[in-house]
Amino acid sequence: MSRYSVALPVGILLFAISIPSAGQSNRSSFDDTALAPYIAPRGAQSGGPPQSPASVDPSVIVVKPQLTNEQLADLYMVRKEFREAAGLYKQLADQEPRNAVYLNKLGIALHQQTALNLALKYYERASKMDPMYADAQNNIGTIWYQRKKYSKAIRAYQKALTIRTDMAVLYSNLGYAYFGDKKYEQSIAAFRQALALDPKLFESNGSRAGSLLQDRSVTDRGRFYFLLAKSFAEAGDLERCMHYLRKAKDEGYTSIATVKTDPAFSAVLKDPGMQEILAPKPVDAPQ
Repeated sequence: MSRYSVALPVGILLFAISIPSAGQSNRSSFDDTALAPYIAPRGAQSGGPPQSPASVDPSVIVVKPQLTNEQLADLYMVRKEFREAAGLYKQLADQEPRNAVYLNKLGIALHQQTALNLALKYYERASKMDPMYADAQNNIGTIWYQRKKYSKAIRAYQKALTIRTDMAVLYSNLGYAYFGDKKYEQSIAAFRQALALDPKLFESNGSRAGSLLQDRSVTDRGRFYFLLAKSFAEAGDLERCMHYLRKAKDEGYTSIATVKTDPAFSAVLKDPGMQEILAPKPVDAPQ
């Protein structure tokens, strides 16, 4: 199952959540009727800001934060109450129909509910309202990536990168799309760019501000880890290179031995741990 990551701000805190991949909505209409199954009716939002218990000492003054509708919607997203979040984002977007951030966040709330057609519509609308909004263009790419339309995903990520060249997650997403399209050299180049901006990208969710999605689903995990190892080797990070070579071997990648002849791995070949990695996996004894 592929997973999307997104970080959401509430107050001064950042919360990380994951978006599971699933089938797309078959709805072709984008009016309020089509949105109805994915949006909690106005006034029906559950939860809300935490209330103080009745047993609190009356002499103690309790200060409750006053959340804006956007902050409350972000909080619903953290709680995975996606219909409630979508309802508030829809209200905000209705009030400010040219606000690209609200349109994009509504798209994410719908994306969380696997309403891919509707999510794409709002990402595209956000991008139209603000052509320089790289987050929305990136999220368009995640729709095409999830649908395995890798060429379209690549074009969307490349367009996002013409807007922002300083975001490691955009290069990472592009690398995944190239990998899905079996364009492995381009994939390595994109990952190398991502790692130059953020060497720890693959140990974190890589998302920001609740408006940017990242898809890290791959099918050939052994080859993927090998390509990551090569990217780290070319970046001079031998420790992470070894880490991903081990993961590639654990996934059953059968071409590990090519490190002996690939110039990218020349420095890491001197590491004592390489003998362990290059040694064939032991064959289980028959029962």
